[in-house]
Amino acid sequence: MFRIFRFLALCWAAALLAGCANHPPMATVDYVDLEKFMGDWYVIANIPIFAEKGAHNAVENYRLNEDGEIEVTFTFRADAFDGKAKEYNPKGFVKDKQSNALWDMQFLWPFKADYRIVYLDDEYTQVIIARRARDYVWLMARNPSIAEEDFKAHQQRIAELGYDTEKLERVPQRWPEKE
Repeated sequence: MFRIFRFLALCWAAALLAGCANHPPMATVDYVDLEKFMGDWYVIANIPIFAEKGAHNAVENYRLNEDGEIEVTFTFRADAFDGKAKEYNPKGFVKDKQSNALWDMQFLWPFKADYRIVYLDDEYTQVIIARRARDYVWLMARNPSIAEEDFKAHQQRIAELGYDTEKLERVPQRWPEKE
């Protein structure tokens, strides 16, 4: 258990130091209606954190608590569609109450990570979550796939934010057809 804690603490420290790099400010969207944002988001592509590498059928579910905290359930299959089921349960904390677009995510107390909603379409069907450090990014959608032209447009947005899109990985998604 101590090894896991030490490893996570080292990862957090590395992310914190990376966040200290001299990057220009990263704008968030103007406003996020938290009630509309809640629910399932399929991870279409990302620059993954260590725990996400090899993820298949990755889904983030957000639930707003009465106290304003956001309960997150992140599920995926490790390394294959029939791989071991994994689940993580970080908490989200809205930092900017005017826009609701700047959050802290807490995977391990007391450490919190920067989480910025930098793109959100008007229908709340596609979103890009980024970090000021430009180390990790997530492209998510309400459906497990998006049109290729949408993907390319999002890839361009991610590049314009200052990310190395060569590191962007598509997350395999395969789900039974909905009836």
